[in-house]
Amino acid sequence: MTLCAPVVIKGTVQDITERKKAEKALELSEERYRIIIEQTGQLVYDYNIEKDIADVAGNIEELTGFTSEELGNINLKLWTSRIHPEDLNRFLENHKKYLELDRKSYRIEYRFRKKNGEYIYLEENWVSQGDSKSSVNRVLGVIKNITERKQAEKILANIETARKKEIHHRIKNNLQVISSLLDLQAEKFRAREHFKDLEVLNAFRESQDRVISIALIHEELHEGKGKDTLNFSPYLHRLVENLFQTYTLGNADISLNMDLEENIFFDMDTAVPLGLIVNELVSNSLKYAFQGRDKGIIKIRLNRGENGKTVSSKHENRKEGYGSTNFILTVSDNGVGISEGFSMEDSDTLGTQLVTALVDQLDGKIDLKKDSGTEFIIRFSIPEKK
Repeated sequence: MTLCAPVVIKGTVQDITERKKAEKALELSEERYRIIIEQTGQLVYDYNIEKDIADVAGNIEELTGFTSEELGNINLKLWTSRIHPEDLNRFLENHKKYLELDRKSYRIEYRFRKKNGEYIYLEENWVSQGDSKSSVNRVLGVIKNITERKQAEKILANIETARKKEIHHRIKNNLQVISSLLDLQAEKFRAREHFKDLEVLNAFRESQDRVISIALIHEELHEGKGKDTLNFSPYLHRLVENLFQTYTLGNADISLNMDLEENIFFDMDTAVPLGLIVNELVSNSLKYAFQGRDKGIIKIRLNRGENGKTVSSKHENRKEGYGSTNFILTVSDNGVGISEGFSMEDSDTLGTQLVTALVDQLDGKIDLKKDSGTEFIIRFSIPEKK
């Protein structure tokens, strides 16, 4: 009989009550966090750049229409495959730029295609995380559905567009009423048997033309898409054609040559004075330039300056280096011309004084040439809107 050595078992007993409580508290905290995230309808993710995989929390099915099992491992390629084609390049370019510049936070909006094919608007906010070497290796982000907000913004934009169009429509109608009243008043003077003062009748007609030049601007803006700017070339065609119909009935054979650069847009602050300037210069040519002549030609040219972008230097109080776009307006005729002693600054006629004041309102400069007729050259600059 062989006796065996006694077996000795050693062990330790440790109280893990506190650890278990901590684990339970962590589970409870995570559960509350999950419930809060799901109730807000947002997604929270932790994206590992090196592994190209994202841990996602939140009600992903409500946002995307897919279950977690259907999506599987979410990576950049999977997510971007459902971004709207018109938004994809912008998303990828900004994502790349964000990582290259090591920006700490970023926000972007884009359209995302759900499982049912419906596109929704998403807003994504993220912050970067880096290792000890300060290189970005993780991105933490929040994604939320902003479709309702976008739809509300669109509705408000449509309302604002309709409001602006209605305002322009009412102003145009009111100006047409003023023009009609001036016409009626002029007719009363014409009806008087002994009334011979053509100067008064001409004054009424000139006032009508000025009112119409402004009314046409509001008509163009009303017929547009509610924008605050006016495509000036089509407007100028309508304005000058109206003047020709007014002044050339039964008169000499006066032709019109218009060279207008396309897609030049001005706001009301520029369009109104510029339209009035053209109205004054063209009507003046039609009334006086071709007296005693059988035919003639009026030329109008509008284009950007040769250098495209320049800096206005007319007024010293303008900020040096302030970017602006330079324009040149030329109105000329081959008529009898203006007397050698004529000066824009010293003229006492209302039309000339009005043109001078309007050019000054545009912070512009006007030059007068008297070779082979009359030529007015107006240079002005429009500050770039940031």
